[in-house]
Amino acid sequence: MYLKTIFALALCAATPAFAQHEKHGADAEAQAVLDTVDRMFDALAAKDPSAMAAVTIADGRATAATIGADGKEKLHFSTWSEFAGRLPGIPGAPVEKLVDPHVHVEGPIAMIWSPYVFMLDGKLSHCGVNHVDLVKQNGAWRVLNITWTQRKTGCPGQ
Repeated sequence: MYLKTIFALALCAATPAFAQHEKHGADAEAQAVLDTVDRMFDALAAKDPSAMAAVTIADGRATAATIGADGKEKLHFSTWSEFAGRLPGIPGAPVEKLVDPHVHVEGPIAMIWSPYVFMLDGKLSHCGVNHVDLVKQNGAWRVLNITWTQRKTGCPGQ
């Protein structure tokens, strides 16, 4: 009986932690973080290097983790300047969307972990998981780093 009581109390104590996770960062600060990433994706869709620079921190990086034709994992690193400089060369109309983002905010730092889909001209190009690090500077959220996986199978809605 004693063990059942302890288990029940532990479960009750853990419930608020589980409930927080279910919100996926539903408060105003988390929404501001998501809005920043939406502006980054708007810059991508517009292929606008200046708009990308406005929501990123120059010292940060964009990192893609892919599987090469040889089946080996590869990492591709870019500064934000390099990444933004390639935007105008993207063929077609790119659209990236987060799927069920999880946002965590602690003071002036935040992170998003989320599956995503990337479309070109309305057709699925690839998908994966984004990990986005953000910092708050002068009252505004900006993206420091983004790291993502990239695959063509097992995508949401596929």
